[in-house]
Amino acid sequence: MKRSRINAIIGECEAWVDSMGFLLPPWAHWSLEQWQTLTHDGLDATEIFDNMLGWDVTDFNKGDYDAFGLTLFTIRNGNLKRDKKPYAEKIMIVSEGQQNPMHFHWYKMEDIINRGGGRFIVEAYGSTPEGELSREDFSVKIDGIRRTYKAGSRIVLEPGESICIEPGLYHRFFAEGGRVLAGEVSMVNDDRTDNRFLEPLGRYADIEEDEPPYRLLCGDYRTFLG
Repeated sequence: MKRSRINAIIGECEAWVDSMGFLLPPWAHWSLEQWQTLTHDGLDATEIFDNMLGWDVTDFNKGDYDAFGLTLFTIRNGNLKRDKKPYAEKIMIVSEGQQNPMHFHWYKMEDIINRGGGRFIVEAYGSTPEGELSREDFSVKIDGIRRTYKAGSRIVLEPGESICIEPGLYHRFFAEGGRVLAGEVSMVNDDRTDNRFLEPLGRYADIEEDEPPYRLLCGDYRTFLG
Protein backbone atom coordinates (compact mmCIF):
# COMPACT_ATOMS: atom_id res chain seq x y z
CA MET A 1 0.00 0.00 0.00
CA LYS A 2 1.15 3.54 -0.64
CA ARG A 3 1.78 5.62 2.46
CA SER A 4 -0.44 8.34 0.97
CA ARG A 5 -3.35 5.88 0.84
CA ILE A 6 -2.74 4.79 4.44
CA ASN A 7 -2.59 8.44 5.53
CA ALA A 8 -5.93 9.16 3.86
CA ILE A 9 -7.57 6.09 5.45
CA ILE A 10 -6.40 7.04 8.94
CA GLY A 11 -7.53 10.63 8.52
CA GLU A 12 -11.00 9.49 7.46
CA CYS A 13 -11.20 6.90 10.25
CA GLU A 14 -10.14 9.42 12.89
CA ALA A 15 -13.00 11.72 11.92
CA TRP A 16 -15.54 8.89 11.74
CA VAL A 17 -14.57 7.35 15.09
CA ASP A 18 -14.85 10.80 16.68
CA SER A 19 -18.30 11.25 15.12
CA MET A 20 -19.34 7.97 16.78
CA GLY A 21 -18.49 9.43 20.19
CA PHE A 22 -15.60 7.01 20.79
CA LEU A 23 -12.50 8.74 22.12
CA LEU A 24 -9.04 7.37 21.42
CA PRO A 25 -6.03 8.15 23.65
CA PRO A 26 -4.33 11.48 22.85
CA TRP A 27 -1.26 9.80 21.32
CA ALA A 28 -3.51 8.29 18.62
CA HIS A 29 -3.40 11.74 17.01
CA TRP A 30 0.31 12.50 17.42
CA SER A 31 2.48 13.43 14.47
CA LEU A 32 5.93 11.95 13.85
CA GLU A 33 7.43 15.13 15.32
CA GLN A 34 5.45 14.68 18.55
CA TRP A 35 6.67 11.08 18.88
CA GLN A 36 10.23 12.25 18.38
CA THR A 37 9.78 14.90 21.06
CA LEU A 38 8.48 12.26 23.47
CA THR A 39 11.60 10.15 23.13
CA HIS A 40 13.88 13.19 23.37
CA ASP A 41 12.17 14.18 26.64
CA GLY A 42 13.17 10.85 28.13
CA LEU A 43 9.63 9.50 28.59
CA ASP A 44 9.24 5.72 28.39
CA ALA A 45 6.72 4.47 25.81
CA THR A 46 8.08 0.91 25.82
CA GLU A 47 4.63 -0.60 26.35
CA ILE A 48 3.26 1.17 23.27
CA PHE A 49 6.20 0.16 21.10
CA ASP A 50 6.80 -3.42 22.25
CA ASN A 51 3.13 -4.41 22.57
CA MET A 52 2.18 -3.03 19.14
CA LEU A 53 -0.34 -0.45 20.31
CA GLY A 54 -1.75 2.07 17.87
CA TRP A 55 -2.88 2.23 14.26
CA ASP A 56 -2.86 -0.76 11.94
CA VAL A 57 -4.02 -0.46 8.31
CA THR A 58 -3.67 -3.63 6.27
CA ASP A 59 -4.66 -5.06 2.91
CA PHE A 60 -3.19 -8.44 3.93
CA ASN A 61 -0.87 -8.01 0.94
CA LYS A 62 -3.72 -8.63 -1.51
CA GLY A 63 -3.39 -5.18 -3.07
CA ASP A 64 -7.05 -4.12 -2.82
CA TYR A 65 -7.80 -2.57 0.58
CA ASP A 66 -11.39 -1.59 -0.28
CA ALA A 67 -12.29 -5.20 -1.14
CA PHE A 68 -10.04 -7.04 1.33
CA GLY A 69 -8.62 -5.05 4.22
CA LEU A 70 -9.10 -3.66 7.70
CA THR A 71 -8.20 -0.67 9.89
CA LEU A 72 -7.63 -1.27 13.60
CA PHE A 73 -6.41 0.64 16.61
CA THR A 74 -5.00 -1.29 19.56
CA ILE A 75 -5.70 0.74 22.69
CA ARG A 76 -4.06 -1.53 25.27
CA ASN A 77 -2.25 -4.86 25.22
CA GLY A 78 -0.16 -7.00 27.53
CA ASN A 79 3.03 -8.92 26.90
CA LEU A 80 3.21 -12.23 28.73
CA LYS A 81 7.02 -12.26 28.55
CA ARG A 82 7.42 -8.81 30.09
CA ASP A 83 4.47 -7.81 32.27
CA LYS A 84 1.47 -9.19 34.09
CA LYS A 85 -1.23 -7.50 32.01
CA PRO A 86 -3.26 -10.46 30.64
CA TYR A 87 -5.71 -8.47 28.49
CA ALA A 88 -6.05 -6.31 25.38
CA GLU A 89 -8.53 -3.90 23.82
CA LYS A 90 -8.85 -2.61 20.29
CA ILE A 91 -11.34 -1.12 17.88
CA MET A 92 -11.85 -2.11 14.25
CA ILE A 93 -13.38 0.02 11.52
CA VAL A 94 -15.22 -2.36 9.17
CA SER A 95 -16.62 -0.93 5.92
CA GLU A 96 -19.37 -2.40 3.76
CA GLY A 97 -18.04 -4.53 0.91
CA GLN A 98 -14.75 -5.13 2.72
CA GLN A 99 -13.68 -8.70 3.43
CA ASN A 100 -11.03 -10.03 5.82
CA PRO A 101 -9.43 -13.47 6.20
CA MET A 102 -10.99 -16.55 7.76
CA HIS A 103 -8.84 -17.33 10.79
CA PHE A 104 -8.74 -18.56 14.37
CA HIS A 105 -6.50 -17.95 17.37
CA TRP A 106 -4.52 -20.68 19.06
CA TYR A 107 -4.54 -18.98 22.46
CA LYS A 108 -6.58 -15.79 22.54
CA MET A 109 -10.21 -15.65 23.64
CA GLU A 110 -11.97 -12.45 22.59
CA ASP A 111 -15.28 -10.66 22.87
CA ILE A 112 -16.14 -8.69 19.73
CA ILE A 113 -18.73 -5.96 20.26
CA ASN A 114 -20.76 -3.99 17.74
CA ARG A 115 -20.19 -0.53 19.23
CA GLY A 116 -22.24 1.28 16.62
CA GLY A 117 -23.04 1.81 12.96
CA GLY A 118 -24.50 -0.96 10.81
CA ARG A 119 -24.99 -4.66 11.46
CA PHE A 120 -21.89 -6.70 12.26
CA ILE A 121 -21.91 -10.12 10.59
CA VAL A 122 -19.67 -12.92 11.88
CA GLU A 123 -19.23 -16.02 9.68
CA ALA A 124 -17.93 -18.90 11.78
CA TYR A 125 -16.87 -22.56 11.71
CA GLY A 126 -15.38 -24.93 14.21
CA SER A 127 -11.93 -26.35 13.43
CA THR A 128 -10.59 -29.87 13.08
CA PRO A 129 -7.54 -31.21 14.99
CA GLU A 130 -5.58 -30.60 11.78
CA GLY A 131 -6.56 -26.91 11.80
CA GLU A 132 -9.02 -27.07 8.91
CA LEU A 133 -12.69 -26.04 8.74
CA SER A 134 -15.06 -28.35 10.60
CA ARG A 135 -18.51 -29.14 9.17
CA GLU A 136 -19.87 -29.92 12.62
CA ASP A 137 -22.22 -27.63 14.54
CA PHE A 138 -20.53 -25.22 16.93
CA SER A 139 -21.66 -23.13 19.88
CA VAL A 140 -20.78 -19.59 20.96
CA LYS A 141 -21.95 -17.14 23.59
CA ILE A 142 -23.87 -14.08 22.42
CA ASP A 143 -23.95 -11.57 25.28
CA GLY A 144 -23.43 -14.40 27.76
CA ILE A 145 -26.06 -16.75 26.28
CA ARG A 146 -24.66 -19.88 24.61
CA ARG A 147 -26.24 -20.73 21.27
CA THR A 148 -25.63 -23.50 18.73
CA TYR A 149 -25.15 -22.84 15.00
CA LYS A 150 -24.54 -24.77 11.81
CA ALA A 151 -21.06 -24.63 10.30
CA GLY A 152 -20.69 -21.51 8.16
CA SER A 153 -23.53 -19.64 9.86
CA ARG A 154 -23.51 -15.87 9.60
CA ILE A 155 -24.32 -14.46 13.02
CA VAL A 156 -25.85 -10.99 13.00
CA LEU A 157 -24.91 -8.58 15.78
CA GLU A 158 -26.92 -5.38 16.07
CA PRO A 159 -25.31 -2.33 17.72
CA GLY A 160 -24.66 -3.13 21.38
CA GLU A 161 -24.51 -6.92 20.89
CA SER A 162 -21.36 -9.00 21.29
CA ILE A 163 -19.98 -12.46 20.58
CA CYS A 164 -17.33 -14.44 22.48
CA ILE A 165 -14.83 -16.05 20.09
CA GLU A 166 -13.07 -18.96 21.76
CA PRO A 167 -9.68 -20.37 20.64
CA GLY A 168 -9.98 -22.64 17.61
CA LEU A 169 -13.17 -21.04 16.25
CA TYR A 170 -12.70 -19.95 12.66
CA HIS A 171 -14.26 -16.55 11.97
CA ARG A 172 -14.35 -13.59 9.63
CA PHE A 173 -16.64 -10.60 9.68
CA PHE A 174 -18.48 -8.10 7.52
CA ALA A 175 -20.53 -4.92 7.80
CA GLU A 176 -24.07 -4.54 6.48
CA GLY A 177 -26.24 -1.44 6.50
CA GLY A 178 -23.31 0.90 7.07
CA ARG A 179 -19.79 1.01 8.41
CA VAL A 180 -19.35 -0.68 11.81
CA LEU A 181 -17.26 0.36 14.79
CA ALA A 182 -16.33 -3.01 16.29
CA GLY A 183 -14.71 -3.26 19.70
CA GLU A 184 -12.57 -6.13 20.88
CA VAL A 185 -11.82 -7.05 24.50
CA SER A 186 -9.55 -10.05 24.74
CA MET A 187 -6.67 -11.91 26.26
CA VAL A 188 -3.21 -10.69 25.20
CA ASN A 189 -3.05 -10.09 21.45
CA ASP A 190 -0.05 -11.52 19.56
CA ASP A 191 -0.43 -11.17 15.80
CA ARG A 192 3.02 -12.64 15.20
CA THR A 193 2.33 -16.15 16.53
CA ASP A 194 -1.35 -16.58 17.52
CA ASN A 195 -3.16 -16.38 14.16
CA ARG A 196 -4.07 -19.40 12.05
CA PHE A 197 -5.21 -18.17 8.63
CA LEU A 198 -7.14 -20.63 6.50
CA GLU A 199 -5.49 -19.10 3.44
CA PRO A 200 -1.79 -18.21 3.95
CA LEU A 201 -1.29 -14.46 3.56
CA GLY A 202 0.60 -11.50 4.96
CA ARG A 203 -0.72 -9.97 8.18
CA TYR A 204 0.80 -6.54 7.58
CA ALA A 205 0.86 -4.42 4.44
CA ASP A 206 4.02 -3.77 2.45
CA ILE A 207 4.31 0.02 2.38
CA GLU A 208 5.52 2.21 -0.48
CA GLU A 209 6.83 5.40 1.12
CA ASP A 210 5.52 8.03 -1.31
CA GLU A 211 5.00 10.67 1.42
CA PRO A 212 5.73 11.11 5.16
CA PRO A 213 3.42 9.32 7.62
CA TYR A 214 0.41 11.26 8.89
CA ARG A 215 0.19 8.89 11.88
CA LEU A 216 2.64 6.13 12.77
CA LEU A 217 1.42 2.57 12.40
CA CYS A 218 2.12 0.02 15.11
CA GLY A 219 4.80 -1.44 12.83
CA ASP A 220 6.46 1.93 12.20
CA TYR A 221 7.95 2.72 15.60
CA ARG A 222 11.24 0.94 15.07
CA THR A 223 11.65 2.36 11.56
CA PHE A 224 10.96 6.00 12.40
CA LEU A 225 11.99 6.23 16.07
CA GLY A 226 14.79 3.68 16.32
